[in-house]
Amino acid sequence: MAGTGEISSTLQTEAVLEQHKFPIDRLEAYMACHVEGFTPPLSVGQFRGGMSNPTFMLQDGAGKRYVMRKKPPGKLLPSAHAVDREYKVISALAQTDVPAAKTYVLCEDESVIGHMFYIMEHVQGRVIRDFSIPGVTPEVRYAHWDVMGATMAKLHNVDFRAVGLEGYGRVGGYMARQVKRWSGQYEASKTDELVEMDNLIPWLNNNMPEDNETTIVHGDFRMENLIYHPERPEVLAVIDWELGTLGNPISDLAYNCLTYHYGDPARADITEMDLEAVGIPTEEAYVAKYCERTGRSGIPGWNFYVVLSLFRLAAISQGVYKRGLDGNASSPDAIERGKSARRLAEIGWHLVQTRGVG
Repeated sequence: MAGTGEISSTLQTEAVLEQHKFPIDRLEAYMACHVEGFTPPLSVGQFRGGMSNPTFMLQDGAGKRYVMRKKPPGKLLPSAHAVDREYKVISALAQTDVPAAKTYVLCEDESVIGHMFYIMEHVQGRVIRDFSIPGVTPEVRYAHWDVMGATMAKLHNVDFRAVGLEGYGRVGGYMARQVKRWSGQYEASKTDELVEMDNLIPWLNNNMPEDNETTIVHGDFRMENLIYHPERPEVLAVIDWELGTLGNPISDLAYNCLTYHYGDPARADITEMDLEAVGIPTEEAYVAKYCERTGRSGIPGWNFYVVLSLFRLAAISQGVYKRGLDGNASSPDAIERGKSARRLAEIGWHLVQTRGVG
């Protein structure tokens, strides 16, 4: 069950990276005026990970902890790093049964620390980066995977209109917009020729399924973007909403299922495991449970969604890689992480050749 990732506490931080330093005194003064109950002085640490938007632990003089997410430095791709959108959806989810952190304030005034940012509560728990979850029984491992699927179903069952998110995205046509967006993002951050990516773009455009269903979607729904209870298989908060919008919920499910197709060396590789023996549900069982929770009889064209998710992740990885080359990435692992773009594209094109639309 070994993986090179691990389970970490949300209390673990590191020194703020040089490229992400900001005037702490200005932030302290801002929080004193805009965050009820804040007590100076302010201390700051940085969470590792969070490739897109740098994330920081803030602790006040009374020991209360907060989390801040801000835009990264440097020239940014269009529509990326929208921390204001993150703030909007997290705030709206407070009205639902979807676990999310309490938000405090969004600051759009870049003169405060140099970038737009927002502050939310700190949720103490576990972040599971190795989704093989070493060191637990198969029953406990299954429970962690199952509650992940249940949390995603809760999100997709939310009536976005009822929580004031009508303007959070467009209704219908999500898949076509995703292909267009990530094709553009890939071209904008391209550094090498990837034949498979060039092949996938027309295939995705030519095999688009019907796309009428619209829900809130996270856009990066995976185990690492959940905070689990410190001791039991319970999700306390869904985090990292940068890619959130209104869209087709099956895109979230397919992205969440990429672990069945792609062994991430930085986390775990379950593609060759005896899943039943270790307590991880099979892809078929996981998808069936999701369908049960969301009232579906099945998912036509499942392979299309998986291939599109591989394409998206390849484009994202390429963007991380390019930011790493430019010196603007929020993690020193960006160069290594970005190299996965080629492998993801290869897997996606292989699925096209062996399964078609599915």
